[in-house]
Amino acid sequence: MSLMLPAPPAHARSLTEVMPRLWASVGGPEPDFGVQQLPPVASAIAVVVDGLGAANLAARAGHARFLREAMAKRDTALSVFPSTTASALTSLMTGAAPGRHGIVGYRVRVPGTAVLSNQLTGWEKDGLDPATWQRAETLFERASRRGHACFVVSREDYRSSGFTRAAFRGSHFLAAGSFADRLTLALETARAHPGSLTYVYTPDLDALGHRIGWESDAWVAALEQVDAAAREFSRDAAALGIGAVLTADHGMVDVPRDGHVLVVEGDAILDGVAALAGEPRMLHVYAEPGEAEQVAHRWRASEESRSWVLSRAEAISAGILGSVDPEVMPRLGDVLVAARARVAYYDDRLPDKGPQNMVGQHGSLTLDERLVPLIRLGAYATR
Repeated sequence: MSLMLPAPPAHARSLTEVMPRLWASVGGPEPDFGVQQLPPVASAIAVVVDGLGAANLAARAGHARFLREAMAKRDTALSVFPSTTASALTSLMTGAAPGRHGIVGYRVRVPGTAVLSNQLTGWEKDGLDPATWQRAETLFERASRRGHACFVVSREDYRSSGFTRAAFRGSHFLAAGSFADRLTLALETARAHPGSLTYVYTPDLDALGHRIGWESDAWVAALEQVDAAAREFSRDAAALGIGAVLTADHGMVDVPRDGHVLVVEGDAILDGVAALAGEPRMLHVYAEPGEAEQVAHRWRASEESRSWVLSRAEAISAGILGSVDPEVMPRLGDVLVAARARVAYYDDRLPDKGPQNMVGQHGSLTLDERLVPLIRLGAYATR
């Protein structure tokens, strides 16, 4: 089989580089990435717009004029694989790839069990310890030890979640209602704490994209609101000497109903399969003992025309999850199926058909899903 995987643009930085660069700009250690560093600033803020891919932004440039004008051609970053929120935000906040921090998908099997755990919402239910299941030290932990105040500004309902406690260890959590209010709170906090690092998050575009598609009028209207808030925020940050970057965890593709691949009872590709996890555009296929090779063969024969189908060993060798620690290895499927065409896989044996109503999708290796903006705002944009 061919392992011709999409090549990242030569100019795109890794999403894992973003927070170390921000820390360096407020007096932290200089990362050795071989690229130009950000200028010194009073405090630094990372603004994450969930689901805003570089291709999505380019396609709707007329509705986000400030961001497009602020974004140079090289202002992009390559997100991780799987290109899903839990994996990408953890990589952003640790500077580590999924193969090291261990958050390797939306749903993964807990080794030695039959539990398929949701990596955003399943921590408490499935007994995952945020201090150990997420295996990498966060940048906020490192920075706070060196005297930098670190903050997360997000929605109140995320405050005590297992994922927040795992990915944002070392920070103080602050909440505000709207995206604009979060940006205002972030600026007030950064001004009050010189040398601080702050993360600001909005899930609105991602939620709309999943529900009705990123090509919908509602998604465009929400993008216009993000653009207007970013314009005002950047102006105020520049006046305070505060640097900021706006980025995302992943992009999004809309998958029509006729692109759904329904896996039903009796399908040959289920022979030897113990469980399906991951998400619709990036499956972790867990095989019964001794069946991994045959499972890989069946999935390749069925799906290779529209997806990349890799054994666990091939995925690790290809480096698409970074260097994979031995403790993380059994979390991966025996076979990984990453959609190449505009398709989404659903286990139709499950009683809950609600997920099949989603339009916008992500998780795979395509650049539409992995390439995200990395736009300098505030004091970073004026130097």
